[in-house]
Amino acid sequence: MKKAFAIILISAATMGFVTTSSAATTEAKATYKAARENAAADYKIAREKCNSVSGNPKNVCKEEAEAMRTHAKADAEAQYKNTPRARANARTAIANAEYDVAKAKCGSQTGNAKDVCIKEAKAANVAAKADAKADKKVTMARIDARDDKLEANYKVAIEKCDAFSGPTKDNCVASSKAQYGK
Repeated sequence: MKKAFAIILISAATMGFVTTSSAATTEAKATYKAARENAAADYKIAREKCNSVSGNPKNVCKEEAEAMRTHAKADAEAQYKNTPRARANARTAIANAEYDVAKAKCGSQTGNAKDVCIKEAKAANVAAKADAKADKKVTMARIDARDDKLEANYKVAIEKCDAFSGPTKDNCVASSKAQYGK
């Protein structure tokens, strides 16, 4: 009877977790979709404002609108996926969009000043992408280190259980597995 009750209790808890997890995923997807739609709507409004100007200011305006949309979409995707790769990809996309804006702003200059302006923009782009790549590597290294520490601590806990026998050992092993997510 006790075993049947325990099985029912565990099943109910598992079902509750699955439902909660599913609801959280659905909510995150809806938030992501809404952020992308807002970015598209804001972009459309910003692009329409660009029609009132001409020449280089119009090019700058268009690039700024595009950068704003890229920034919003990239942030939404990084938040939705929530991985080091997604965050690095978002930072890279944002850096490239900002580079395009900077190049458009350089378009109003001529000669050496324009060349210097473009080189500065490129240097800022390279630096931003390098920082994104480095941050991704640091985050991945921290995740690997955390996993290695958890595995080592789990092995220690299992080794401590070897001092017991019978149901006490079984309880110790089960407790260790639960504690370390095995």
